[in-house]
Amino acid sequence: MLERVRPVLWTCLCRATVYELYEGGGQAFIRRTVQLDRSPEVHDTFIHSISEARAVWTGLLSGSAR
Repeated sequence: MLERVRPVLWTCLCRATVYELYEGGGQAFIRRTVQLDRSPEVHDTFIHSISEARAVWTGLLSGSAR
């Protein structure tokens, strides 16, 4: 995992599933948080270059990512 990252883009926190794009040191990943009643489930993608992660982010928001 990257040591110093920051969220640069995110979806609405009002949803049950929240996505965040984190960047740092020329690399990036996407975090998915499923907000459950007891505790949230957090999943991160593999670390990509910023351009690759932003392409995945765009696909995710447009519905074309898997």
